[in-house]
Amino acid sequence: MTMDGVYVKFELVVMLFIVAIAAVIVSLLLYRKIYNIKMRLKDILEVLDDILKGNINRKILSKPNDMTSEICYKINDIVYNFQEKVINLKKAEENNKQLMTSLSHDVRTPLTTLIGYLDAIKRDIVIGKEREEYIETACLKAHDMKEYVDVLFEWFKLNSDEEIFTIRKVEIAELTRNILKDWIPIFEKCSLDFDIDIPEKKIEANLDTDAYGRIINNLIQNVISHGQATHIEISVIRLGSYVKISVADNGRGISEQDLPHIFDRLYKCDKSRSEKGSGLGLSIVQQLVGKMGGVITVNSKLYRRTEFNVQFPLANKNFD
Repeated sequence: MTMDGVYVKFELVVMLFIVAIAAVIVSLLLYRKIYNIKMRLKDILEVLDDILKGNINRKILSKPNDMTSEICYKINDIVYNFQEKVINLKKAEENNKQLMTSLSHDVRTPLTTLIGYLDAIKRDIVIGKEREEYIETACLKAHDMKEYVDVLFEWFKLNSDEEIFTIRKVEIAELTRNILKDWIPIFEKCSLDFDIDIPEKKIEANLDTDAYGRIINNLIQNVISHGQATHIEISVIRLGSYVKISVADNGRGISEQDLPHIFDRLYKCDKSRSEKGSGLGLSIVQQLVGKMGGVITVNSKLYRRTEFNVQFPLANKNFD
């Protein structure tokens, strides 16, 4: 064998040796990589097991260059969304408990009174004029209960998305006038001075007429039931691309600390349990306004003026 042949053989051996070493190194690196991945997957499984047991605050830590980083980030997103849903469910559960507590009290109290009046009438404990007064009081209590149940039913419909709205172009000035004409005798009966300012010119907006009526009625009822007012102002004004409906009164007003919570459900400015009302009326108003693309705001100065302003976009954007 020539020297060249020996040299070629030697080179081949060296190359094979290098390839073998490279293969071993690659195998070791691959094994290490697989081992690291297995350990990461084990860590991920442990965290997921912990989350499954109820610890929703766990997160999977990962470096950007980690092969499992995308999986870890995705799992963290899922856990975060799940955590948010759990928190919302707990809030809803707490609110529903509060609602049921309020319901049980607000229904039981007038119901007990109603039963007492009817029982006295049935057993002839009261006669003559007093009997008639008892019957009238019993009727009022029954109407109060019906009003409360109606408000509660409406609130549940709104929050379960069962409420169906028929949005169409309506002439809001005339619609408001038609709603208010039924309130005039009530204002007079309650000795409530009123000032109504509605323009003769057409103002059109896309609204559900029934929902709009409930908004106006609830705002006025809020003044009569809780405002202790002697004067109420209702106006409809066109402002650029919007129409503004204002309901203002000179009653007791809303304190600064109560103002941010006035539209919260079950919130009552007067924490006295004897105050009439479900604490849902203004929450319903806000939801109805929002579902028709409007906004509602309130400004108040104690014992001077409280003003609720509702704004809806006009149906036609071409202004004269």
